[in-house]
Amino acid sequence: MKIFQQLINSPSQWIKEEGPEANIVFSSRVRLARNIQGFVFPPWASNSELKKVSTEILEAAGKSKYFKVSSVIDMEKLSFLERRFLLERHLISDEFVDNGKYRFLVATEGEIISLMINEEDHLRLQSILPGLQLMEAWKLSDKVDNDLEEYLNYAFSPQRGYLTSCPTNVGTGMRASCMIHLPSLVATNRIRDVLKGVSQLGLITRGLYGEGTSSRGDFFQISNQVTLGLKEEQILNSVERVTRRVVEEEKRAREVLLKNNSAKIKDEIGRAYGILTNAYLISSEEALQLLSKIRLGIGLGFLSGLKIGILNELFILIEPAQIQIMEGKSLNPFSRDRTRAKIIKEKLTIHPPGQMHGCMDV
Repeated sequence: MKIFQQLINSPSQWIKEEGPEANIVFSSRVRLARNIQGFVFPPWASNSELKKVSTEILEAAGKSKYFKVSSVIDMEKLSFLERRFLLERHLISDEFVDNGKYRFLVATEGEIISLMINEEDHLRLQSILPGLQLMEAWKLSDKVDNDLEEYLNYAFSPQRGYLTSCPTNVGTGMRASCMIHLPSLVATNRIRDVLKGVSQLGLITRGLYGEGTSSRGDFFQISNQVTLGLKEEQILNSVERVTRRVVEEEKRAREVLLKNNSAKIKDEIGRAYGILTNAYLISSEEALQLLSKIRLGIGLGFLSGLKIGILNELFILIEPAQIQIMEGKSLNPFSRDRTRAKIIKEKLTIHPPGQMHGCMDV
């Protein structure tokens, strides 16, 4: 489809830009769950009901000023590979990958704002920004939500708030999350204790692609679990406060690495760069781990010529569906590994890091 080539040729705005605490915080996301009054929730709705709901929401999006420049994608018409492509770009959930009638994705240019229609709820509105910008992401989501509400009659209870398919989303219907890169906490074996502390504070950690997915490349998502009985500001403040605490823990872990294992960590970063710029074949898992080392090296100031945005873009581009859509055909694992190595080499050599600072210190 033409839209996928357009997406490949224009990296997501939130990926290529750098935000506050960019060395550790990859992105901030706010997702709102909404349903339309008078209709059954999607998991139990008939096709005729899903069709009516999708028509209403698409008409509302067409009237909204926030979706004047956007793409509408009918999920039923996509191949499994194309749906995986959208998941890898963080535009849809893992559940939305499953095929189904009258499911649509609406994404603005730059992919900052998107809508999933007829996922677990009738409408899932998402805004995502680079770095630690949770409050800014919320303000954007709130504006879009208010605009859509001019044309949609949301299911709302004065006592319970927004009504949702899953009881844990009832209330504000909001999930606020930050994706953070924690290689030093992993390297110092402190990650389990830190994540345990996050759960004790009432939040939850998820993997790279959200609920039900595992951590890859030393990335973790911190988000709220409960929405009922809490105001949006309370949720946002809680997630941001805990994220900042984890960021500080990662910074301290980096100091420990530099103090106790400076030569070793520099060697690992240098070796990672050497493999990534010379490999002929590389798997996605190996690439993620080595890119994680490079991203850490930038954060530590060892690779001053490289920008975080280049690494962030690579974390998306090297995934299997991205590569195959880019090539315009299905590829076997060997061909994907070869193409992945080529992409990484081109990106890193076009933007060379210069001399690695401090490499001669022993």
